[in-house]
Amino acid sequence: MSEEVAVAVVTPDGHNDLGSSHRQRRQAKTFRKILAAGVETLRTSSYSDVTMRMVATRAKVAPATVYSYFASKNHLFAEIYLDLIGQIPVFDNEDDAPLTRVTRTLRLLTLMVADEPELAAACTTALISDRDPAVQEVADRIGIEIHRRITVALGDVAEARVVAGLEMAFYGAMVRAASGYLSYQKLGDQLMFVVGNLLDER
Repeated sequence: MSEEVAVAVVTPDGHNDLGSSHRQRRQAKTFRKILAAGVETLRTSSYSDVTMRMVATRAKVAPATVYSYFASKNHLFAEIYLDLIGQIPVFDNEDDAPLTRVTRTLRLLTLMVADEPELAAACTTALISDRDPAVQEVADRIGIEIHRRITVALGDVAEARVVAGLEMAFYGAMVRAASGYLSYQKLGDQLMFVVGNLLDER
């Protein structure tokens, strides 16, 4: 037996933990590679035409590998949306007014897919048309993350009714934009008007 095996860590459930860190890094890399492949595939095909096999081909992995990370196409694009949200900064600078912080937060959340309407529509479709448990779990995490960002941006004035109103305004704006009624830029301007009114009423 090698020294490496002899000093292997055993987890509380009895599993050998040797190499788990490397495994986790490899899995994280594969996860992100599939996310990127999903976005790239959508740039050349409509959402209705995208298949998990197409994503697997672009990611250069087996279809079974894609399904080991994502239960369905909707699950994949829900995770892509959550990943995009994670790239938006959290505005918590106390030197800025709450209105400024909230405006920056919601504007960036609204415009993060403005240049890729097909991706925006795909993410919205994935989240509102599928009640699969895997999709619902991601939707819940998205809701928690948006709630957190709005609450942090509001700071000391984060009353429950104000947070709820801002969340409703944001979700309504995203659905309206994904439906093609207005561009994300114009809808972002309208959303800022709503934000101003909500905070002015305090």
